[in-house]
Amino acid sequence: MIEEVYARIAAVNDPGIFIHLIDKAEVQAAAAALGSYDPSKPLWGIPFAAKDNIDAAGSPTTAACPAYAYVPDADAFVVGRLRAAGALLVGKTNLDQFATGLVGVRSPYAPPKNSIDPSIVPGGSSSGSGVAVGHGLVSFSLGTDTAGSGRVPAALNNIVGLKPTLGALSPGGVVPACRTLDTISIFAMTVGDAYTAYEAAAGYDAAEAYSKEIAVAPLGDAPESLTIGIPDANTIEFFGDTVQRASFESAVDTLRFAGHTIVEVDFTPFYDVARMLYDGAWVAERYTVIADLLKTDPEAILPVTRQVICKAEGLTAADAFRGIYRLEELKRIAAPVLGALDMMCVPTIPTFYTVADLEADPIGPNSNFGTYTNFVNLMDMCAIAVPTAPRSDGRPGSVTLLAGAGKDGLTAAVARTFEKASGASLPTAAELQAQTLVMGGA
Repeated sequence: MIEEVYARIAAVNDPGIFIHLIDKAEVQAAAAALGSYDPSKPLWGIPFAAKDNIDAAGSPTTAACPAYAYVPDADAFVVGRLRAAGALLVGKTNLDQFATGLVGVRSPYAPPKNSIDPSIVPGGSSSGSGVAVGHGLVSFSLGTDTAGSGRVPAALNNIVGLKPTLGALSPGGVVPACRTLDTISIFAMTVGDAYTAYEAAAGYDAAEAYSKEIAVAPLGDAPESLTIGIPDANTIEFFGDTVQRASFESAVDTLRFAGHTIVEVDFTPFYDVARMLYDGAWVAERYTVIADLLKTDPEAILPVTRQVICKAEGLTAADAFRGIYRLEELKRIAAPVLGALDMMCVPTIPTFYTVADLEADPIGPNSNFGTYTNFVNLMDMCAIAVPTAPRSDGRPGSVTLLAGAGKDGLTAAVARTFEKASGASLPTAAELQAQTLVMGGA
């Protein structure tokens, strides 16, 4: 299996996917150390990759900034749990520098190419992690998600992106973007594989202030009838992409045919929250991560990264408190809407952008990608991006299901509705493990 993984990496021949690829002999030694198949290890022998802002003992962590690099002595809490469950780490993947971006091309390393169409951006900030799974190089991968970085690459690479409830996956050992809003996320080919990895990774980390005791429900069948909200006709936004609009409408019909009630809601308060992530004081959290580097080696930070993060230099503590107050006001406005729903369904991305689009405008497309993602962590919601039927032009379709904190199992169960509707399902992890093979992703 390891030979196959490394053969696929060589065949894809994209040096932008991995910042650090672990030597094959080292991974083979880790596989040998697992011994015979052990059903108590739910991820026994399964290959995975981790975004390079997540620590793995002995491998450099760069956050896509060579001047920031260090070699940790210990695994991030989640990486340690995955290894204990039998998973085999293959390498550390590329990202938008310091996890600031949704496009995947803001890196001093060669950006990875989209696994579907290299003319399209790969999506960020977890670009390498999304592309690695999109190519089937690993069965699952770890990203991080603050503004949508665990969901946008999923939409652009036709895979699943699970963004857990904040605190369910410990951020211990992760270079923060916005520490109060960050979570590790999981990419996989199927909902079942993503959720299996999530179950193994979840757990309370007493050493990490932002870890929470979150009950992880088993992945079951979706309830027969739910009330699901979608943006109404007046507030839904596709930036003129009529093909994306038709794709989303078709996905909503899939939910209707499954017996769910669809309710249109005014999305204005959610957009207002979304704008606060980069226009408000939360950008100062990103500034705390690079403040020292800005003093000693500012040129080590990409100009576009500095442009985004250094807006914090004009903010005050009073601005931060005003932002906190405004966020609570908006959450109160949205509360009756959310209270009447079991979950929401939104387009994962409103439209597609090419690499050329980003070369012409490095800011606008990035902001637009966050239309349906930027508000989620600020409102402490869980989310899962799932592929839907291809668009009429052949590009991948994707929607994201959103619900309140702790409802990860519910959103994942409903996400499988789209897999069943497609009629193309991959074997489950359990089925493949019974044959001592890897998960459906590889």
